[in-house]
Amino acid sequence: MILPDSIKEQLLAEVQFSASRSGGPGGQNVNKVNTKIELRFPVQESEVFDKDQKQLILLKLKNRINNQGELLVTSSVERSQWKNKEKATQKFFELIEKALTKPRKRKKTQPTAASRLKRIENKKKVAQKKQLRKPPET
Repeated sequence: MILPDSIKEQLLAEVQFSASRSGGPGGQNVNKVNTKIELRFPVQESEVFDKDQKQLILLKLKNRINNQGELLVTSSVERSQWKNKEKATQKFFELIEKALTKPRKRKKTQPTAASRLKRIENKKKVAQKKQLRKPPET
């Protein structure tokens, strides 16, 4: 399910951002500047999604949801807080879209004639190999 821009704006209004110091590359910048962004989205309090959609999000993203029922997304890849905020929001929208998409139903297909023949030939080879393992009858 692709989220329209109007819903994305409503979701951004419900999201809370917090910044902290991040590890990784950046030299002295890492020690001074809060560049790591943590995005928190309270799933149960959301007014954008209905009850079924909330349950689906809670089920599919349970590993990213904390005890308070908040979906956590962090980003500390970039050296600037602004870029990390963009990355976190992008990742957040991707997770929500992926959680709300319903998997396609599998269509049953018949095996091709060639694959059936190949399977039977393979079975015959295996049977013959096992037959040759037996001791000769006297």
